[in-house]
Amino acid sequence: MEFRYNPAEIEAKWQKTWTESGLDKTPTNSDKPKFYALSMFPYPSGSLHMGHVRNYTITDVIARLKRMQGYRVLHPMGWDAFGLPAENAAIDRGVPPAKWTYQNIAQMRQQFQRLGLSIDWERELATCSPDYYKWTQWIFLQFLKAGLAYQKEAAVNWDPIDQTVLANEQVDSEGNSWRSGAKVERKLLRQWFLKITDYAEELLNDLDKLPGWPDRVKLMQANWIGKSTGAYLEFPIVGINEKIGVYTTRPDTIYGVTYVVLAPEHPLTKRVTTPEQQAAVDAFVQEVTNQSELERTAEDKPKRGIPTGGKAINPFTGEEIPIWIADYVLYEYGTGAVMGVPAHDVRDFKFAKEQNLPIKVVIVPENGEQETSQAYTEPGIMINSGEFDGMASGEGKSAIVEYAEKQNFGKARVQYRLRDWLISRQRYWGAPIPVIHCPNCGTVPVPDEDLPVQLPEDVEFSGRGGSPLAQMEAFVNVPCPSCGTPAKRETDTMDTFIDSSWYFLRYPDAKNEQQVFDPAKTNDWMSVDQYVGGIEHAILHLLYSRFFTKVLRDRGLLNFDEPFQRLLTQGMVQGLTYKNPVTGKYIPSAQVDPANPKDPETGETLQIFYEKMSKSKYNGIDPEEVLAKYGADTARMFILFKAPPEKDLEWEDADVEGQFRFLNRVWRLVVSVDNWDAINRVTTTGELSKAEKELRRAIHTAIKEVTEDLQGDYQFNTAISELMKLSNALADASCKDSPIYVEGIQTLVMLLAPFAPHITEELWHLLGNSDSIHTQAWLKFDPTALVADEITLVIQIMGKTRGAIQVPAQADKAALEKYARESEIAQRYIEGKEIKKVIVVPGKLVNFVIG
Repeated sequence: MEFRYNPAEIEAKWQKTWTESGLDKTPTNSDKPKFYALSMFPYPSGSLHMGHVRNYTITDVIARLKRMQGYRVLHPMGWDAFGLPAENAAIDRGVPPAKWTYQNIAQMRQQFQRLGLSIDWERELATCSPDYYKWTQWIFLQFLKAGLAYQKEAAVNWDPIDQTVLANEQVDSEGNSWRSGAKVERKLLRQWFLKITDYAEELLNDLDKLPGWPDRVKLMQANWIGKSTGAYLEFPIVGINEKIGVYTTRPDTIYGVTYVVLAPEHPLTKRVTTPEQQAAVDAFVQEVTNQSELERTAEDKPKRGIPTGGKAINPFTGEEIPIWIADYVLYEYGTGAVMGVPAHDVRDFKFAKEQNLPIKVVIVPENGEQETSQAYTEPGIMINSGEFDGMASGEGKSAIVEYAEKQNFGKARVQYRLRDWLISRQRYWGAPIPVIHCPNCGTVPVPDEDLPVQLPEDVEFSGRGGSPLAQMEAFVNVPCPSCGTPAKRETDTMDTFIDSSWYFLRYPDAKNEQQVFDPAKTNDWMSVDQYVGGIEHAILHLLYSRFFTKVLRDRGLLNFDEPFQRLLTQGMVQGLTYKNPVTGKYIPSAQVDPANPKDPETGETLQIFYEKMSKSKYNGIDPEEVLAKYGADTARMFILFKAPPEKDLEWEDADVEGQFRFLNRVWRLVVSVDNWDAINRVTTTGELSKAEKELRRAIHTAIKEVTEDLQGDYQFNTAISELMKLSNALADASCKDSPIYVEGIQTLVMLLAPFAPHITEELWHLLGNSDSIHTQAWLKFDPTALVADEITLVIQIMGKTRGAIQVPAQADKAALEKYARESEIAQRYIEGKEIKKVIVVPGKLVNFVIG
């Protein structure tokens, strides 16, 4: 039989068949071991990009492989559907956020299905659906009951034009709002927080329970949590009965403190400022208020400060030291105050030099040389430190803390860089925070039976004036659930990271209307065995998900500590990019002659490089175009073959074409023979021929190598290389009428199945099978097939290779020497000469040293 490989026809046919037969449904009752394969769910932007194709194809191959290896597999999909883009669409297009979001979901679902992803769509969820965010609200109330959710005044980024709070990420490096362009102000507002700091130590320690995570992700989380061991020390303020508390990791430098610095917004700032400095301090505080946190802490910005006129006392020396305020000290960090030790801190040294403050050396290197031109930050010997002189600085830390505790100056303290998670958003398109503020009862949780607190739909979007919810009287004004008094509903919504911090717990029981999930089902499927997603989520999403898991465990809902056993952070997909180095503009490739890359407008020579695909750089490839031209199987094969999954991938059309040619070769191998039944009926009697043995070795080598490549690190690219080798061995085989050849063809198709599911399903049925290839058991290799009957023995004369012969694989040293001596090659070079020495390397070569 002979007909062409038509991916469009084949792929549509099998996708329909798989859907109708429920091939990808999750088994509910099974004695098989479980495997939970999950990609980070996407934001429904409306169209797939190549990064999506890579992420979801990787997870799909793993899911398909595990099914064939005998696991019951959970491979679900959902939508991270709340967030600002939908509100912006409502403002820009006049479309309700829900309508825009669900249209995008429908479009992307259809695109995912075209990729042949083996997803159980019956478990699909969307975080913006009331039947999902009902349980997001319920979980928030669990945090509230546990004392892990609270409100407090917090300094936030405030956009004075749009009248709304901005996240740090929404403020540019110049301190302007990303949307309105207004200069952002710092403003104190009551905000909701989750106490992630209560779990800081466990979140840090339990990173050791994650050997399946990349080391760099664990290091990023450890640094974000930022545990440090040091001391809390107090400096009495001259003239008032107050003390300034500071945290330091260098208590050994306490004798070198020459000033203290308060955050401008610190409550003590007003109390320590002298009348003479009042006007200058007020002006400085007002100026700093208008700076974003990023501006204030940027390394490359000069550190600005002003003296308050107040004085504090160094409790160890009794000296009076000036109290300053400076922009680089933030009230939200630590105690909101720092001690200035310019001789031993780089930032303090620079600040002291600029402000002409004293610099007092108290630590010197062991060789005793004092450094005065820069801060000395290494360990050393303590000097100018009273009774602690001569101590090694490491010992001095402990001794200083011990002394401070005895004298009531301070105490040892462990501190974390991690801050509590601010989850309030003055936005509409998010899960409403389910509390009611009563003038009599205070903050009252919405009763469980009244959940969800639904988002009203008749909302007008101007993009200004804070959350639209706050303008809706019917939503805001409600009776208190406890006492019935007229009360106000909370109008803040939750950060969208809340939605994604628990979605993986819902999939095992996605349609449960009675509870957040049945703990028996979720505990059965969790933890996620393989999680796949971008490195950009290394800290926030993954840390928050770990936090939620531990809290829900402590609430008695879960019986495990960590949500994701193994994590694969896939690399980016990069496109060929053209940029004018003079103007900085990116040029679409359609406007560039690759042979002579010039700017079509200016004629300037363009830079050519690979960069992450994006619309703004005109270097993206539309997956729809690739699917239309080559089909999903080719797109999948290219994505998997081009680079190991954790590395960046450079898109090249020639390589896509190469994978299309390979699939065509596989197609022709199968369809070019039309007497499968006759070959299958042949029984091999006696020994296999040499050709059959070689082909069988190639078959079982492929099974072994592909299986090993798909364990552990999922080296899909080398697995596909092995499939190409097997394809070549089959094409070159001289025993095409042998059952071994049939075994080879079937093996090639089966090993290819997780990678290219459509073409292999079609070929599997052409081979006479009636059930799905994706329900077949994964192949196991026969070790005896890998044992070679013969090996190639290299013949060397005086260390120079002169040829090679085939010899029995089991031949010992003496036999190898005999075969070599008798070979035509050796006879030709040795004839008439004396053999002085013979070097035999078993399994490899024989070298004759002649005189």
